[in-house]
Amino acid sequence: MKIVVCAKFVPDATADRRFRSEDNTVDRAGVDGLLSELDEYAVETALTVKEAGDGGDDAVTILTVGPEQAADAVKKGLQMGADAGVHVVDDAIHGSDAVATSLILSKALAKLEADLVVFGMGSTDGGMGVVPAMVSERLGLPAVTLGSEVTVDGQTVRIRRDGDTASETIEGTLPLVLSVSDQANEPRYPSFKGIMAAKKKPVETWSLADLELTPEQVGGSSAWTEVVEVTARPPRSAGTIVTDEDGSGAAGLVEFLSTNKFL
Repeated sequence: MKIVVCAKFVPDATADRRFRSEDNTVDRAGVDGLLSELDEYAVETALTVKEAGDGGDDAVTILTVGPEQAADAVKKGLQMGADAGVHVVDDAIHGSDAVATSLILSKALAKLEADLVVFGMGSTDGGMGVVPAMVSERLGLPAVTLGSEVTVDGQTVRIRRDGDTASETIEGTLPLVLSVSDQANEPRYPSFKGIMAAKKKPVETWSLADLELTPEQVGGSSAWTEVVEVTARPPRSAGTIVTDEDGSGAAGLVEFLSTNKFL
């Protein structure tokens, strides 16, 4: 079984994230980036499915779309235990929205002849969560989404989806598209052995031309959405200190909470 994890390279949430002034797109080159935390659950699910198999020719491939630095997302997946990686990189991809991203991914997945496509529940920089459904539609495959527990039995994929008031059990037949929530298996940490082994694992780099796509089909010029204006987050203001030198601290605290409508 060919298992492909679609992993996204995102700006580090702890870094000073910002937008490019020239086109209001996320600055991915000027800040540190990493494999999206939510996609680590997808990698772990793929590895767990492989390890629970019969030990045949099952293989896990990490697929990412992004700038040169996005190779780090592939590297992290390989260090966790994936077998190979594919990085789709092309200058024309910059500014692509979810629609264009799903097009690129679907072309790459068709080329990889994936049996099981695994996504996280969303990306930590965008959070839309719509790309798995878009990819399944483009590929003409069923989708089982937001699984918190996943089992694969032969050609059947079964997930448990936990909602606010109930849990559902959903089944689909391979090939299909799967997305998992952050309640799925806890992602493993790369071991020293895994880090060293990752250096020898194959990673292919594909361009748009390799996927028979043109620059006009992707990028900011073809995006369905546009960021019109960006306002920097204001600096954090100093806090208010309520002193209690003469026993009036409680009254001062109540007044502060009331004035700021916290009560």
